[in-house]
This record gives sequence, structure tokens and C-alpha cells, in this order.
Amino acid sequence: MTTKYIFVTGGVVSSLGKGLASASMGALLESRGLTVTLQKLDPYINIDPGTMSPFQHGEVYVTDDGTETDLDLGHYERYTNARLNCNSNFTTGKIYNAVIQKERRGDYLGGTVQVVPHITNEIKESIKSVSHGVDVVIAEIGGTIGDIESLPFLEAIRQFRQDAGRKNVIYVHLTLVPYIRAAGELKSKPTQHSVKELLQIGIQPDILLCRTEHFLPEDLKKKIALFCNVDHDAVISARDVETIYEVPLFLHKEGLDDKIVELLEIENGKQDLSEWEEIVDKIKHPTYNTTIGIVGKYVDLRESYKSLNEALTHGGAANDARVNIQWVEAEEIEKQGAEELLKDVDGVLVPGGFGERGIEGKIAAIEYARTRKVPFLGICLGMQCAVIEYARHVCNLPHANSAEFDASTPDPVIYLLEKWTDFKDNTVQERDIDSNKGGTMRLGAYPCVLTEGSFSHAAYRTTEISERHRHRFEFNNRYLDLLQEQGLFIAGVSPDRELVEIVEVRDHPWFVGCQFHPEFKSRPRRPHPLFRDFVKASLRYRQHKGTKKKPAGEVRDTLKSKDGK
Repeated sequence: MTTKYIFVTGGVVSSLGKGLASASMGALLESRGLTVTLQKLDPYINIDPGTMSPFQHGEVYVTDDGTETDLDLGHYERYTNARLNCNSNFTTGKIYNAVIQKERRGDYLGGTVQVVPHITNEIKESIKSVSHGVDVVIAEIGGTIGDIESLPFLEAIRQFRQDAGRKNVIYVHLTLVPYIRAAGELKSKPTQHSVKELLQIGIQPDILLCRTEHFLPEDLKKKIALFCNVDHDAVISARDVETIYEVPLFLHKEGLDDKIVELLEIENGKQDLSEWEEIVDKIKHPTYNTTIGIVGKYVDLRESYKSLNEALTHGGAANDARVNIQWVEAEEIEKQGAEELLKDVDGVLVPGGFGERGIEGKIAAIEYARTRKVPFLGICLGMQCAVIEYARHVCNLPHANSAEFDASTPDPVIYLLEKWTDFKDNTVQERDIDSNKGGTMRLGAYPCVLTEGSFSHAAYRTTEISERHRHRFEFNNRYLDLLQEQGLFIAGVSPDRELVEIVEVRDHPWFVGCQFHPEFKSRPRRPHPLFRDFVKASLRYRQHKGTKKKPAGEVRDTLKSKDGK
């Protein structure tokens, strides 16, 4: 079968959900037996989002090969079986950098390098780079129609239809149909103007996804179809739903995937959406509930912890439970104390992050969880803070710290590792404090060997795992013997035993700190083992407190879970 291409654009306003719409299309096409991959084309000039603040761009998502990407790639991997890589996210900066390098090498034979054809050709080549071995490529164009920076990408996808053939390319445009409450009416004019902007560029959308608070009545669909020059059944309601995992089911009922396969002339097998129906039912109708306190520094911007939120939802579904998140600003703990802000939670989670702000609050939260026997999960920086807390309060090293926060600390239990083995390609990587910030961290999937009898081994049910990393600083092995002698349990290490990957406290119901980011590999259909068991421990803690409103019972794994590889 010739590879088919779906280009997804957005209009009127940003944050309409192009990423979720693209991921949902991928899920629907996979349910028909097709192989799918997805790609994000971002108009900003950064090479990647790795050095951008979460307040600017939300979460930075990391793929197995170590590429720092847009958070929408997290949606793509959670909704589909696609395994994404460095070719799955291109930015204006990445495209222009490639063209400039070619110009410097003399690849253009002395010609004048221009946006058309050189930049647009580079964009088209980037799209083709992900097409090998798949039936459908879904490429999302970041930004909003009308933004000046996205014009080269739009011109490239306009040309792509000419190159690949009209039967092999369609354009899906996500737009807004606002409800004017004072008038009690849905308004189609913003959609009409957005499509007009596309037409001026030379792109006629084939399908319109109309984001709305209400169902679109048939007469309004007909009006939009008439003025936007699309088929009546190509005007799809994209109404708000209770859980994002309901989006594929809702779009299926609206006929989106039927229209896609019709336009692309795709023959496919019998559709099966039973897994999605089961997931949605578990999320919407749980038997149990628990409250997890997330102690972070970006809690006012939830997009900073997108994968984390979803992993907790998956872990809850695996235990037939709803996870209620209590967001706790780390700096507020420094002011008010951990007892005051964490007294009502059933589990404490300290996520990853960078920089000194809020660190003492995180350490106080970890001490509270350790001493009060509250289930704890520390991720990346959260694991490092757990080591600092243990060194200070158990090993009698009151000035223990990370070299990231205090370069002159007498006890740098966390330090900058300047040389390590990259097991992805068996190369030795080197860096120092003066290295470039972009792309110099320990990034991507690394192997880890688990210790039998640990909480982690019980969760994964295997001794060898692979997890994704994104950090510069590491556990300092100079303090390994002391920490172990005082009871800190090393539950996971690199194959060469040079890197500590997981620490645990044994005299505790469930206390795990991991140097990697398990949230990047959690899926609604395959909840991550650590999140599954963390939520289970939190449910047991809630039962033990006697606050569980429903009858106590054995906490059950109700969704099949794999080992997180």
C-alpha cells in the first residue's frame, strides 16, 4: 500500500487540541488494522524545546533515542503503538540549521538559497523521513493559521499533495465554533474566516474538526460545509468530553475515521475499539479513590507535568481508582511546613525539574513522607532530593546537597558526572560545567538492572528494564557505602554498576526514587508498573487511615499491565 498522509492544521485560536485530535486519528486508524506514525512540525526557531522554560512551552517529552520534543509527542505515543524518534519533531530552527549546513558544504552549487524551494524541500524531506514501513503518516503543523512563522510549513504541505498525489494526501483543519451564551447561539463565522486564510495559502481542507461546547446541529453543519467548500459529512463535531481518552470514541461516532478512509481510498479490516471502551469506562466509573500530593515548582502550569498527570490516571485505572491530584507549591512548604500542606494526601510525588527554587520544600516533603510512612515516588530531581534528605537526616551529613544547588557543599551526594557510557551506541559521553546546555544531558532510554526483593522488582516483575532519562546530575558513588550502611537500599543500577538508577527505603510501606522518567513510557492500555504500584500503595495507606468511604477490599489490578519496557 502506498503511504498516505494526513496534515493537521489549527485555526482561530491556539490550544484547541490539535495534538489530541492527531493522536485520536492515529488510534482510530490503528483500530482498523493500519500502521501509523505521527510527526509534529513546530514553527519556533529553537532547535528543540530542551532549553525552553516549562512556563514557555510546557513539558519537554523525551523519546527513546534521546530527542527532546514537544509534549504532543507524548499524546501520540500514549494513543498509538508508534515509537517516535528524532525525525518525529522538526522545528523551524532544525530545518534552517540543516539548510545552512548544506549551504556551507556547497551542496547548492553556488545557487541562491531561498525559502522556496530550499526550505520547503527540506520540510518535505523531513516528512518523508518517517514514512518508511507505515500505512499512514499524520503530521501536525504547530501554531495557528495566520501566524507568519508557520508559512514555510504550510507552503511545503501544499506542495506535498502535488508531489505525492491527490489520493494520498488530505488536510484536516481544527477550528473553533464558539457558543455565544448571551445570544444562545453557535457561531460559524470564525471557522469560515479560518478556512479563508487557508484557501489564500492554496490549501483546501478536506475535513473540518469543529471544537465546540455543544453538538453542532445539522443545519449549522450544512452551512459550514457550504461556505467552506467541504462535504457535509466532513464537518465533524469535536465537543468537550469528560476524559481525553474518550476523544477517539467520540470522533468515531461522528464518522471521522470513516471519512478519512473514504477520502484516502484505504482498504482496511474489521475495527476493534473495545480496549478504548474499557479504558474510558474504568476512568469514568472507578470503585475507589485516592489523593496524591504533587510537590513541584511549576504547579500553576499543569502542562509542565502533562505525562505525569496521565501516568497517574493510568495507574488509577489499573487499580479501579480515581486519582485526585493535590498540587503543592514547594516554596509554600518552606513557609508553612509539610505537615500543614500534606496532611490530607495518601501519597507524595516529587517530580523532575531544574534549579534551586523550592528545593528545601521538596526535601521537607520527602522527610514527611519517609518519617510518616506515606507512600512516596521521587522522579529524577525527586530521587536526588530523596538522597539529599536521607544523607542529612539519617547519615548525619547536615550540609549534604547537590552540586547543582551548592557548588561548595562539603558533601555533594549528587554531582555532575563528566564521563559515562551511552549504552544506546556504546560510546563514552563527556561534558563539564561549561558544556552547552542544549542536548548535553543524559537523554533517552538507558538499561537498568533491578535488585530482587525490592519494591521496583515487585512492580516490574523482571530484573532488566529500560527507561528514559533527562538530567545532568547523578548519584555520587563516593557516598554509596555510607548511605547503604545507614539503610538506603539501592534497587536499580546501570549494567556496569557505575550509575545508581533507583533508591528505596525498606522500612517503609512504599518509598521509591528513580533517576529516570517513568511517566514517559506509561500508556492507558499499558499503565507503568511504578505508577500502578504507587497508586496501589496509596490506596492501602488511605484504607489504613480509615478515610476510605467505600467498603474496604483487596486492591485489584483490573487492567493488564506490562513491565514498562
